[in-house]
Amino acid sequence: MKKLFLLLLTAFLFIGCSSDDETIYDYVGTWSGTFEGGDNGVWNIVVDNTGKVTGTMHSNTTTDNYSISGSLSNSGDLNGTVGLPAKGEFKGKLNIDKTNKKGNGSWSNSLPTPAQYGTWKGEKK
Repeated sequence: MKKLFLLLLTAFLFIGCSSDDETIYDYVGTWSGTFEGGDNGVWNIVVDNTGKVTGTMHSNTTTDNYSISGSLSNSGDLNGTVGLPAKGEFKGKLNIDKTNKKGNGSWSNSLPTPAQYGTWKGEKK
């Protein structure tokens, strides 16, 4: 009976530990793309092995650069702020699968006045 219990326990452990489960290490690296809406341009972020996110947005309209800082969860949920001091948001989802590493979400920035907002998309480099 003990052997059967141990065999079942071992089987459940292997099933529960699928290789498809993401970890923060799957997202570590440089991500970049474009944003559009009330403004448009390009963005770049770097995700470190603790989930810390740092990067920039470059506006094609004003030619200004804005900082991006925030964090990423193990499931790819991105929560960041735009600007220094923080006057906006850069949020969304980074996706990892066997065929692509892409992300998308929304952004907003209350500076310069009037407030601007839109969407972003990109991929891991």
